Amino acid sequence: MSDHAAVAGHKSHVAHEAHHHEELGFWRAYVFSTDHKVIGIQYAVTGLLFLLFGFSLMMLMRWQLAYPGAPLPLIGGLFGEARMPGGMMLPEFYNELGAMHGTIMVFLGVVPLAVGGFGNFVLPLQIGAPDMAFPRLNMASYWFFFLGGVTMLLSFFVPGGAAQSGWTSYAPLSIIAGTGQTMWLIGMIFLITSSLLGAINFITTTIQLRAKGLTFMRFPFFVWAQFVTAFLLLLAFPPLEAAGVMQLMDRVAGTSFFLPSGLVVSGQVLQHAGGGNPLLWQHLFWFLAHPEVYVLILPAMGIVAEIIANNTRKPLWGYRSMVYSLVFLGFMSFIVWAHHMFMTGMGTAMAAFFQTTTMIISIPSVVILTALIISLWGGSIRFNTPMLFATAFLPMFGIGGLTGLPLGLNVADIPLHDTYYVIAHFHYVVAPGTIFALFAGIYYWYPKATGRKMNETLGTIHFVGSFVCMNVVFMPMFLVGLAGVSRRLYDGGAAYDFAQPVLHWNVVSSWGAWIMALFQIPFIFNFFWSIRHGEKTADGNPWQATTIEWAAPSPPPHGNFLVEPQAYRGPYEYSVPGAAKDFVPQFEA
Repeated sequence: MSDHAAVAGHKSHVAHEAHHHEELGFWRAYVFSTDHKVIGIQYAVTGLLFLLFGFSLMMLMRWQLAYPGAPLPLIGGLFGEARMPGGMMLPEFYNELGAMHGTIMVFLGVVPLAVGGFGNFVLPLQIGAPDMAFPRLNMASYWFFFLGGVTMLLSFFVPGGAAQSGWTSYAPLSIIAGTGQTMWLIGMIFLITSSLLGAINFITTTIQLRAKGLTFMRFPFFVWAQFVTAFLLLLAFPPLEAAGVMQLMDRVAGTSFFLPSGLVVSGQVLQHAGGGNPLLWQHLFWFLAHPEVYVLILPAMGIVAEIIANNTRKPLWGYRSMVYSLVFLGFMSFIVWAHHMFMTGMGTAMAAFFQTTTMIISIPSVVILTALIISLWGGSIRFNTPMLFATAFLPMFGIGGLTGLPLGLNVADIPLHDTYYVIAHFHYVVAPGTIFALFAGIYYWYPKATGRKMNETLGTIHFVGSFVCMNVVFMPMFLVGLAGVSRRLYDGGAAYDFAQPVLHWNVVSSWGAWIMALFQIPFIFNFFWSIRHGEKTADGNPWQATTIEWAAPSPPPHGNFLVEPQAYRGPYEYSVPGAAKDFVPQFEA
């Protein structure tokens, strides 16, 4: 496209957008929008705010773990005598913080950002679609998510406070807990409904609305990741939604799906004769929650693959193997759930089955990780901010995956179960793993959403500080966990003699978390400052990328593309021998 044509196209795009938004009005254009890009940004910003809130809850917990029984300086008195008398945290409030931190980070932060944010904004653009297949369903999906999040937050203000039964809401404790647990269940039902609506939309959009010439094996790896993730959401969430309704009935309607007969609470026998089974809740919960781990990690892998291919200036190594591994990973994620339940005494035959499937599911993860690492070999690597976060994802996810293998084996899991080792393993997968990939995606697609790049210097400061502090926070937890310290202790193990040699690591982890909070300030400033003052992208493709989303103007207009795109080749035609430039876009004939 010539410079003159590009300028003319940009002017017509600006005029068209102004007319479109004027026609719809503010509320329809920006609040109750059916445009996938606006909904994606709504999901992303809301998810980032929830991540910030969930991180803040964790910082309060880290004070209690580092300095148990010490009054919280400055803000301790703000939480009231019922939660922090004299600024000192009560065990009940610690349990609230723990349960809500896990729930908010997973269900209100990472999943909405990874699937709702990136999926909604990027996927239709990458397949050359004008919008999602069901725009109104898409809008409903966001507002169900929003209602679920608000319900969760309001639970902090009901008598007795928010949920205290962990992010897993294990029965029977969750059934006899306070009012906050009821609101937790209502919020979860909203969130699950949101995910189901989104999953139907992603699957239909990917199959039906892809551009001419875009066969399945020409999909960018990110599209494959979102496609498989949508199937996981569609198949795994209904059992938990049913379980959530049943647990809600146990709490408010006197049923006993998960409440056993003869349960004694505070010396009183509960008058329930239904003979419910608490283990049924665990099966239904983990049947969702193990695929949920891959709902977190697969979009992250997709983002990292896009950025590595772009910044090594070469095709992904083993693209087909990565795709087949992704599909196999999605399938296998449904038959490993009970490795979370070895402590329930399931018997040797069942334990052997779930140990075996857990070992098998590590293979496709290793294939994808290895392919991404080999893709770096021989590349002319550009270490911009997205690439820094993407390359850091690889060793961090590797540590998380390797440390998970012992937890898949019965003999090792039983002594490690519910210790800080499990916390460290899971967080290496999700925090320096998935969240680093999400930061990489924000820096990478920010120019597509705004027409401007984020500041590279601030981005580098954000990366270096976050990378160091993440490891300072979570690496010591392996040592604390191997010493046998339970994750549930509100004093971090201070009351136990066996924990004394490792208690100082709690202080190290806490200071790591608080310093890491400071390194998020450059990101927050950069995110908002760059909207108006960031470097403009002259041709709308600042990374010289090959995938179809870069055929649209930046930011894209209503309907996305000025001319209907067509795919002529695979997604990663970089450094093609004999080509005039080092990238040949999918959308150029």
